[in-house]
Amino acid sequence: MGAFGWPHLLIILAVILLLFGAAKLPALAKSLGQSARVFKGEMKAMKEDDSSAKSKAENVSSEAPKAETPASSSSTADPSS
Repeated sequence: MGAFGWPHLLIILAVILLLFGAAKLPALAKSLGQSARVFKGEMKAMKEDDSSAKSKAENVSSEAPKAETPASSSSTADPSS
């Protein structure tokens, strides 16, 4: 099968024009553009959330309490025994 060419795209455009009518096409294009804009914004927000979560995880792991060395047993032993 051959690739799509200009004649194929023109036929598809003509069919869309017949199905939806000339009056509804601008509204359809506007709605499609708004949907694409919202989708891009959500994708950007998700990437920012992922990067902030990643940086928080790195900060938490670097700020984790270090293991303290136990005090000597003579200092914690009861002197009265």
